[in-house]
Amino acid sequence: MTSLATLLASGKPLVADGATGTNLFEMGLVAGEAPEIWNIDEPDRIKALHQGFVDAGADIILTNSFGGNRRRLMLHNMQDRAREINKLAASHARSVADKAGRPIVVAGSVGPTGDLFAPLGPLTEEEAVEVFVDQMLGLKEGGADVAWIETMSSIEEIRAAAHAAIKVGLPYTFTASFDTAGRTMMGITPEGLVEFAATLDPKPLAIGANCGVGASDLVMSILGMTAKEAGIPIIAKANAGIPHFVGDVIHYSGTPELMSDYACLAVDSGAAIIGGCCGTSFKHLASISKAVHSHHKATRPDEASVIEKLGPLQAPPSKNEGGGERRGRRRH
Repeated sequence: MTSLATLLASGKPLVADGATGTNLFEMGLVAGEAPEIWNIDEPDRIKALHQGFVDAGADIILTNSFGGNRRRLMLHNMQDRAREINKLAASHARSVADKAGRPIVVAGSVGPTGDLFAPLGPLTEEEAVEVFVDQMLGLKEGGADVAWIETMSSIEEIRAAAHAAIKVGLPYTFTASFDTAGRTMMGITPEGLVEFAATLDPKPLAIGANCGVGASDLVMSILGMTAKEAGIPIIAKANAGIPHFVGDVIHYSGTPELMSDYACLAVDSGAAIIGGCCGTSFKHLASISKAVHSHHKATRPDEASVIEKLGPLQAPPSKNEGGGERRGRRRH
């Protein structure tokens, strides 16, 4: 077992892995098929995914369990096997980590339930806690070092997942997807995420941003979290550029060189953990890893320098009620 807290205490930036779905599609996953079922049917390919990221320089590998809660697995009539699937997901990653020859954190990926919370939807916060407990028990049994709660959009769902991690005795992190004019779909701001983290006990080991709409926007979200002393390590896990369809296949515009620039800007912005999300291949991650380990933290960037390096914002914040931009100065 590897302690994420211990690695973070070294003060050196850590590298998280890249895309799960994108790379599994390259390995033969079919659209509409649940990636989590490959933990049962294709264990060697899942281990190859993790090994590819370890070879590319990852210090943290995420289990193939993003949609492994019983609410999501219900779509494939696999809800009764949620705990088993998560245990397998963690054990596959654990087997790769244990033979790596260096400390590798196995992060149990926990994504959203896919349901809106009451009163907007059918799921109560208490029910969500139990859904996440079921998933996290499997991850813990399989050897996960930490619950990695990701791509969240509402405070209620983050809180439910955090309480589940606390309940099963796993340290935890969480990230949100700031994909709607600088906020999450349910209105969380980067600053608000930091403020919310301070209310939890025990606190998360790290918080941050993942996925979203592009590397530029994600770096701006990181700048929002670190505008004041956050008092907690920050995670940056951006998509490899912007998605676009070629026929019926999604491709991402980001090159390894762009992801290298993104990694340097993420470090300069105050991120302690840097990785990639959708579209991030082994080659992209190797470029991120090289940048993280060779870059010396430089001046904190502003919006203009982020855009110059990474391209325009894809979902810039609207002007706030006072007439100024939310980003950078007044910050949403």
